[in-house]
Amino acid sequence: MYKVAVAPGDGIGQEVIPEAVRVLESTGLSFSFTPVEVGYETWKKTGEPVPESSLELIRGNKVLLFGATTTPVGVQNYSSAILTLRKKLNVYANIRPAKSLPVKNSKPNVDLVVVRENTEGMYSGIEYGSNDTAFTMRVITRKASERIARKAFELAETREKRLCIVTKANIMRATCGLFRDSCHMVANEYPEVSVSEQFIDVAAMNIVMRPQMFDVIVTSNLFGDILSDAAAGAVGGLGLAPSANIGEDFGLFEPVHGSAPDIAGKGIANPVAAILSSSMMLEYLGEKKWANSIDNSVYAVLEEAKVLTPDLGGRSKTTDVTDRIIEKLDASAHA
Repeated sequence: MYKVAVAPGDGIGQEVIPEAVRVLESTGLSFSFTPVEVGYETWKKTGEPVPESSLELIRGNKVLLFGATTTPVGVQNYSSAILTLRKKLNVYANIRPAKSLPVKNSKPNVDLVVVRENTEGMYSGIEYGSNDTAFTMRVITRKASERIARKAFELAETREKRLCIVTKANIMRATCGLFRDSCHMVANEYPEVSVSEQFIDVAAMNIVMRPQMFDVIVTSNLFGDILSDAAAGAVGGLGLAPSANIGEDFGLFEPVHGSAPDIAGKGIANPVAAILSSSMMLEYLGEKKWANSIDNSVYAVLEEAKVLTPDLGGRSKTTDVTDRIIEKLDASAHA
């Protein structure tokens, strides 16, 4: 039995995560799901976005399936639930794949992964200042840089053996310089992997214009956040973008999209990103066959283009899309 903590969070997370759970249950695998409250709504009730009681529940499981969190602008004493979870659970590697899909606006022949350092950088949470001047501390350490580089090289070895280091080392010489040097140090351990470098601005342009050139990208926290959203745009949008957050002994899986308050509660949120995130979770748990089956079922539903949510030009409800994916999954299981 797989023990899975489930935290829908805020907004459409409350709608898409139950759909991902439905797909997981349809596999016939044995799960024990533990519901957990985290997010902005939890903060309004308890004063904490991730209460200690929720952390204890999460740590009693092997993985966490997370939905989305609202991070309001201008609320000074609120800390993002997902950033808190990443740090508390030490899931230091954010793995964000982008692969061509049979939908409008998806570029062909794209198959890349952004490997993003998850625990420091510009998201270290160290900020201070007065009314006229404000500072955000960018923290880069050799330990965290080597750790994320090693994870990226390990992934590259299983793919096309090409890795691109993305920094702005020509300007941020100390922090990006340390990250870059750490990646090159780790590269010596993986002689079969071809290594290239791009500055963040050039990499952003290339993801927009020719994302096919990339295999694995390794970069720091903020840069990875930006590049992975751009990569999602290159293959159809955030509603299709899954991600994994991996540590030494725990995995957190979440759709890349946010809480989307503009459509929350309308039943039209795209569940695909959450479902593909649950597929990544199954692969992490060693159920690669079922992970592939879910991926193939999602692809088939997108390809037939009969049951799609409005973000993909359709008129279907969230639950309708899930129903059709489960039908495809059942058919493939009995083929």
